[in-house]
Amino acid sequence: MDAAREFYTNKNILAPMVRVCTMPTRLQAAEYGADIVYSEEILDYSLMRSKRVENHAFGTVEFVNTKENSSGFRDVIFQTIPEERGRLVLQLGTGDATRALKCALLAAKDISAVDINMGCPLKFSTSSGAGSALLKKPEQVRDIMTTLRRNLPSEVHVTCKIRLLETTEKTIELARVIEACGVSAFGVHARYVSQRPRQPAHWDLMKHVVESVSCPVIANGDVFKHEDFERIKSETGAASAMCGRAALWNLSVFREEGLLPARENLNNILKKCLEWNHTVKNTKYLLRELLIKSTGLENEEGNALNKSKTLEEIARTFEVPETLIGSKRREHLKRPCEEDALSLDS
Repeated sequence: MDAAREFYTNKNILAPMVRVCTMPTRLQAAEYGADIVYSEEILDYSLMRSKRVENHAFGTVEFVNTKENSSGFRDVIFQTIPEERGRLVLQLGTGDATRALKCALLAAKDISAVDINMGCPLKFSTSSGAGSALLKKPEQVRDIMTTLRRNLPSEVHVTCKIRLLETTEKTIELARVIEACGVSAFGVHARYVSQRPRQPAHWDLMKHVVESVSCPVIANGDVFKHEDFERIKSETGAASAMCGRAALWNLSVFREEGLLPARENLNNILKKCLEWNHTVKNTKYLLRELLIKSTGLENEEGNALNKSKTLEEIARTFEVPETLIGSKRREHLKRPCEEDALSLDS
């Protein structure tokens, strides 16, 4: 079995989700049993404006915006640790081969694969020619994918994630174009661009796509419980399976032993955020999404979370020890985005 097929066979995968697949989520998913974890979609222009910085205080690698935000700090666009390189996929939102390559080369030594988002129908992606805007541009798809494969180190996998086109024939045609670019695999979200998440995924149609190519295909759509990872592979013939919404609701869907109680899962994710001194903004976002699916936000706890301005306040709200905050710190140094003396313009 070649390296690409081995990497993408019989794997349970955390799907890319904007604002969700930040480092705390990815680390917790892996602890639960996820074999491969995707980053959130990162737009090419954002990553191109960043500089790779090794944060020795926490042992992290941070891609830091070279321009200050309105508060005088430099935002961290993407963050990882060396320990997750062997399972980490960077998903890019791009419609241009040159920009895609610049981003991929910037992060190549910190990831196992780069994936091009070709399925997101939201304006966030499509306005720049990325996401589902690429589905009807096979020549552009070919340019992006072949450029990446020819120029990236062979050990960095190149993939993309698509949706179903209007007909099975058109989907198969695009799938074959993608395979011919030398990709290691590609993912298929078994819904049409026009479909909403609440509408059922078309596993039967995905099966035809899988049968039309020889490279590994990752199945995505309606994986709601751990048993569904095997069921979707069995029914479609896909090499691996990917989970998104169910992981957002309760990340422990990756546990073979079964789901953890919602509060235990929330506390585990919160602890990851606190340990790594994660941003207050994204920590609040992750916890809000979990509360919406469990107890809701219209209560004392939800109100306290919304009013929180620090990690300390969030920890007190959920009765988690404040001593966890920054506990992964290895050295008493400032983070790159806080260090006034650090020049990121060179």
